[in-house]
Amino acid sequence: MSKSLNTWEVIDKSMLKALPNPSEGAYEIKVKIPEFTFLGVQEQPDFATVYLTFYPTNKIIELKALKQYVYQLRNVVVSYERLINVLYDHLVEVYEPDRLRLVMICNPRGGISSRLTIDSDWGARGGEEKYRDWMSHDDVWDVVL
Repeated sequence: MSKSLNTWEVIDKSMLKALPNPSEGAYEIKVKIPEFTFLGVQEQPDFATVYLTFYPTNKIIELKALKQYVYQLRNVVVSYERLINVLYDHLVEVYEPDRLRLVMICNPRGGISSRLTIDSDWGARGGEEKYRDWMSHDDVWDVVL
């Protein structure tokens, strides 16, 4: 019996839902996804923690929809390099934030761990580099400053 593999092309961005932003003022939303799971290219489970830093414009993230979107990844075979880019593209398209920063810290596998980052503020991503905190900031989340 042959088994069908789901690859990154089946990731359904329509699961992401937006809510109207209740504020016209600038603010930052941080979301931590500590149980981010997917199937690596060898069809073995991969685990990561994803940190989302989000500067909303007209829309905010509906967290239940984000959770359902993330759950679908558990049956998707994808490299983490591809996955962070797909996740970034979907979030930018659906929510149209002023800024989106994604950090994916992958759990060690074979003694090696990885950290991937994308920031819409980067000039290389078409950003204006107006925030520039990414140049020295190390995304510390668990320390009270």
